[in-house]
Parts: sequence; structure tokens; C-alpha cells
Amino acid sequence: MPQEFAFINWLRSRTPADSRVLVGPGDDTAVLVPLTRPILVTVDMLMDGTDFHLSEVGPRAAGRKAMAVNLSDIAAMAGVPTATVVSVALPTPGGREFGEQLYAGIRDLADEFGVSVVGGDTNSWAGGLVISVTLLGEATERGVVRRSGAKPGDWVFVTGPLGGSILGHHLAFKPRVREALKLHEVTGLHAMIDVSDGLAADLNHILEESRCGGVLFETAVPVSPAAFELSRTSGKTPLEHALGDGEDFELVFTVSPADGAQLVRDQPVPGITLTKIGECVDAGLWLEENGQRRLLEPTGWEHRL
Repeated sequence: MPQEFAFINWLRSRTPADSRVLVGPGDDTAVLVPLTRPILVTVDMLMDGTDFHLSEVGPRAAGRKAMAVNLSDIAAMAGVPTATVVSVALPTPGGREFGEQLYAGIRDLADEFGVSVVGGDTNSWAGGLVISVTLLGEATERGVVRRSGAKPGDWVFVTGPLGGSILGHHLAFKPRVREALKLHEVTGLHAMIDVSDGLAADLNHILEESRCGGVLFETAVPVSPAAFELSRTSGKTPLEHALGDGEDFELVFTVSPADGAQLVRDQPVPGITLTKIGECVDAGLWLEENGQRRLLEPTGWEHRL
């Protein structure tokens, strides 16, 4: 049997049955039971040398990250992940063991978050690893949370510390799926996004879509220990790392002042601390330091096209 088909058969043998899947891997397409609520669709393509260095992290960590970044997108919409298809261009030589480890990393998080791996495509080439994950999800009965609902006066929150993700967090982070669903349950989320490009850049996406502005309070932004460590040699301050490093994959969201005050007081999401880091204003992106505001550039990661 050709190696490709032997690998596909191995994948199929390790893909458990799922009541939501009428036809799984092995046919021309997967067939899913129709969802009763709006369907969410997201895709991310990761490449060796850009999103990770395979020689340093190994295929299992690469597979886990490919699944994790897509789960984070579903979390940003306060959705429930359901099924995924995965396409990979495997480097040659790589071997069967490489593919198995890559799949194991994907399944680590797919199993944890109840996602069925229903198909995909496998190829090989002389370049580095390329992996593209398409993830499906569904909205809750409260609907999706978009970027476009922020209003002047809203409080801006973040779900965890930021900066220095390159020191390991970008590979090992836990997508905030459960946290987003809990927030959606207990409060009125106006707008939300995950911090993939950097706090300043991603908050700016919310502001642009919502047609308003925002101010971040310098002393309120939670800075990770990794940001302090990185600042010793980077020439940047810890705050600059928190504002612009990206790949923290925490959630930034806005709520009304009344709901924000209740979140600060009750801290209703187990395992994390919800921190108010700013407020929405009429226009502009600002950083407030010692009572003075200055314009803040929405710096962060940007793919060069």
C-alpha cells in the first residue's frame, strides 16, 4: 500500500465516532448533522519559520498550535467549536512518525474541546511544514459576539497577562473557549477579539469596526513575567512588549460600565482574573500615563504581502 494511503488509514483508525458526524474521513467529503444555530467558520495557515521553528519545537507542538489558534478565534466570537478539517504539506524527508506526532498535537486540543476531526488533505514537498486548519463552530442561543459592538463609555477588559509570548506561551497557551462562554452567559458582551497580533493592534480592530475610540491605562495593563524577562535584552519596556508582541491569545472585550463594575467585583470566571485596562471614547487610540494621554500607535504583528 502506498505510504500516503497507509497514513490516511492510520488516521481513520484513530478518529473516534461522533454522533454529529454522518460521514467522517475516507469519503470525498465529510457529512455533518445540520446545526440548529448559526455556523461559525474560521481558518488559519501556519508555516515553519514564521509561526514556529520546527527544528526547535517538534511536530506535536506545531500541531497543537495550529488547532489552538483556531479555537481562539471561535472563543473570540463566544462560540462552541464542533468539527475541523486539516490540510498539511509535510516536509520531505519527514517520515510516518513525524505525521503521527503532528496529528497527536492536533488531537490533544481537539479532544479537550470536543472537536471532531472529520477530514482534510495530506501532501508532501521539499519545503517546510505548512498546516492549515479549518474549524467549524456554532453560536450559542445568545448569538455571536462581534468586533463591532463597542460604544463610547464601555469598559475595556482583558482575560490575562500580556507580552513575551515568544518565550513559550505562543505554543502552550490554552484557548479561552470556556472562559468566553462563561462571560457570554453572565454579562452583556458588546465586542470581543483575541489578542493574536498584539493588544494595541487588536483593540484597534475593535475600535475601527465599532467606529469609536479607546484609551488604555498604562498602570492597568497586566504584564506577563515573560515580558519583563524579554525586556532585559530587547531594548523595549515590559509595557511595550505587552502592547505589541502578539500571540498572547487572551481575550479583549468591552461591556457597559455597570456590567464592568460587576465583573471586577464578582470575578465570575474561574481560573482567571478579569482586568479593566481602559475605556472606549469617541475617537482615537490613546495611552494614559500619569494622567496624561498620548496617541498610541496600533503596533503589532503584520504579515508582509
